[in-house]
Amino acid sequence: MVPSLASRVKFKLGIRNPFTVAYDIIFGCPGWLQGLIIANDQIKAQNARRVMIIGAETLSRVSDPHDRDSMIYSDGAGAVILEARACDSETGIIAQLARTDAGHEAHYLAMKESNNPDVEGHEIYLKMQGRKLYEYALNQVPQLVKSCIEKAKLNITDISKVLIHQANEKMDEAIIQRLFNLYNIAEVPKGIMPMIINKLGNSSVATLPTLLDLILKDKLPGHQISHGQNFVFASVGAGMNINAVVYKF
Repeated sequence: MVPSLASRVKFKLGIRNPFTVAYDIIFGCPGWLQGLIIANDQIKAQNARRVMIIGAETLSRVSDPHDRDSMIYSDGAGAVILEARACDSETGIIAQLARTDAGHEAHYLAMKESNNPDVEGHEIYLKMQGRKLYEYALNQVPQLVKSCIEKAKLNITDISKVLIHQANEKMDEAIIQRLFNLYNIAEVPKGIMPMIINKLGNSSVATLPTLLDLILKDKLPGHQISHGQNFVFASVGAGMNINAVVYKF
């Protein structure tokens, strides 16, 4: 992509400072959260004071109308600005973790031709191996999230909300159940994982910033953010990539 999408955004914003560095991150559905992780590292290394992280997706451009797996895809965009601030107690990102499994898992999501053999042209569309992707997510995401919580020196009972990338509601419910099972807790607390996929679909990298924005603007009844709360952000997607962040508000 030339110029990069980030450079186009910088141009549109009219930013003249050459040291405002603009670059794209290709990391599948966890891309926005990985951008947040990188921004946090840049701020702590004193390479930046403020960083804008944008997650934007137009899955309608790569959705095969003859593939029922594409029915839940949607377009979306969300952005945050991460800023360095002096404070008396630890706040912001207090733990982060990511992994990439790129053996046979690398092609669980790939670009292929339409399911309809009669379609003319050579366009390619986003395709998934749904069952394998589902099993991978259930086997790997809960453990990574638990490891991230432990890295923050916290317990699952210290977490107020889990904001997870929403590719499949059934899968997310199974992931959160397995996470609590790892702590020998049979029942998942009601309201800990707000869901929006039934209304907004799977917008890939836009899911997490969209979900955060809705909570901050009090547009999700029963879900608020209070000072001192610990939130978990988590995502899984093409690559296969998984990441998680523990964030203290």
